[in-house]
Amino acid sequence: MFRVMLYGQWKWSRLIVVLGSLAGFALPIVSLQGAARADSSPLQAGELLRAVQSWGVLYPVLAAALGLLVATATWSPDHRGRHVYALALPVPRWRYALLRFGAGVVLLAAPVIAVLAGALLASWSATIPAGLQAYPVALAIRFALAVLVAFAVFFAVSAGTPRTAGIVVGLIGGVILAQVVAHVASLDVDLWGKLQLVVVNWPGPLAIFAGRWMLIDV
Repeated sequence: MFRVMLYGQWKWSRLIVVLGSLAGFALPIVSLQGAARADSSPLQAGELLRAVQSWGVLYPVLAAALGLLVATATWSPDHRGRHVYALALPVPRWRYALLRFGAGVVLLAAPVIAVLAGALLASWSATIPAGLQAYPVALAIRFALAVLVAFAVFFAVSAGTPRTAGIVVGLIGGVILAQVVAHVASLDVDLWGKLQLVVVNWPGPLAIFAGRWMLIDV
């Protein structure tokens, strides 16, 4: 049953996985393009770190986008068919959801492997100044964790009804709206900052997305 479900999810999300894999492979290479040119002098340490850091913000964006799109594609056929297929199977709901989740994780392994391959190739071909080191494996592991977290969050949201997803989005929008109103009214209220501290900063559930994403560092 898992192979059938994996094949079905591959058909629904193959374009996302392929494009995400290409982007993941190209991102490390592009971030070190200034250090890989043989026709010019190598970048200085400070210049290289700034270039890597500027491109590094795209790793969490790519991880979040992959998690969102694959999770949405995973449950879209069920929502369109009003979950008739899931209810017709002789398996409990929890096992069906677990199979869906496992198939999505297997598909998302392709972009992670692409990031690792691109990071290894970029590190091998780049001229790295003394005092700096490449961390392709650590970057790929962090990217894998970010993809897994994003997929798990959006998978849980997408598994519910559109009403549930609307409630979640509405709550987030309500916090943003309240923050805007408080700012206009000159009230000393920082709801978004407190939410960010709880969710994004360590040990928040989305802390993996914060901080610097560096392929080259000291």
